[in-house]
Amino acid sequence: MAEAVIVDVVRTPIGRGKPIVGDLSGVHAVKLLAESYRALLERNDVDAADVEQAYAGCVTQAGEQSNNLAKNAWLQLGQAYTAGCSTIDTQCGSAQTANHIMSALIAAGQCNIGIAGGVEAMSRVGLGASAINGPGYFMTDDWPYPDGAQSQFDAAERIAKNRGITRQDIDELAVRSHTRAIEGWDNGWFTQVVPVEAPVIGADGQPTGETKLVSRDQGMRETTMDSLANLRVLSEGGIHTAGTSSQVSDGSAAVLWMSADEAKARGLKPRARIIQGVVAGSDPYYLLDGPVNATELLFKKTGMNMNDIDIVEINEAFASVVLSWQRVFNADMDKVNCKGGAIAMGHPVGSTGARLIGEALIEMERQDKSTALITMCCGASNGTGTIIERL
Repeated sequence: MAEAVIVDVVRTPIGRGKPIVGDLSGVHAVKLLAESYRALLERNDVDAADVEQAYAGCVTQAGEQSNNLAKNAWLQLGQAYTAGCSTIDTQCGSAQTANHIMSALIAAGQCNIGIAGGVEAMSRVGLGASAINGPGYFMTDDWPYPDGAQSQFDAAERIAKNRGITRQDIDELAVRSHTRAIEGWDNGWFTQVVPVEAPVIGADGQPTGETKLVSRDQGMRETTMDSLANLRVLSEGGIHTAGTSSQVSDGSAAVLWMSADEAKARGLKPRARIIQGVVAGSDPYYLLDGPVNATELLFKKTGMNMNDIDIVEINEAFASVVLSWQRVFNADMDKVNCKGGAIAMGHPVGSTGARLIGEALIEMERQDKSTALITMCCGASNGTGTIIERL
């Protein structure tokens, strides 16, 4: 078998989505993903004709994001059309799953060079637009689970209640997320972010004819416990607010994969490899507690435990998801989301898995560490998990 290695990681800045007129809300999803593709090719002097396959995650595959978005974005480059492309839906874990697939394809000898990433332009294609019969599970009359969570907000609250997580707990996590994200940007730690030329959108929601260069995440803000205390809860009797939930966002991310021999022949440095990747089912009652299940499965398959992990990137879909996982594994939060997470940066759902892999790699290199765990909750009661090793 070939050794599959990560050569480079990129992402666009993350723009805020509706109801805010965001920095990237004027950029079509096809173009947004193409920006990450293009950056990987240019940064590594790779000809588009040499890329054999490109896999991309996208959750809401409707409207502008339909018809195999991964391929449409590749064609947007206007270079070689020869790459085979597929669009993946594992809900929020889509781009992470795309990376698992690409690593496996290269290890199996089915290609030597591939790209795995994802995109979501949530300003333009609203989450759930592809669910023509309504959101949530499609329950038949003989649905075997009597009380599956139909709303992600309800799921977040069920998780909080199950683990004894309080409003103070989740507000403290949100403050930490924003503080660390701002610190990361101020210190130049987001070296994988590539700028995007974007149309300026006016207050009426229409392009003004001007453009601007977007080079920084838009969602971060100075956040305090007092400012969070004034926000209303999202569901009756709950504790989560907009300040302790991930932001609706626009963005793309991608990872360049090669066989180790191919990278060596091109004079490119292999930077990491996947030790293990999983998609694990979780209890529909809690819906979003999948990071617990995925991490348990990763440790079972590898024989590793939290003491073997140097860096963790867990998606902050809701604050209770992170804190539930932390309590189960007694994880040291100094290792977790060192540059903040989706509460501060945003969560363009189809792209976040690739972003987290990139954040983990960059952070391992910055801290001179060896292993990282990446995990996410996913709609439809899944969890994705990956352990990567720095080379």
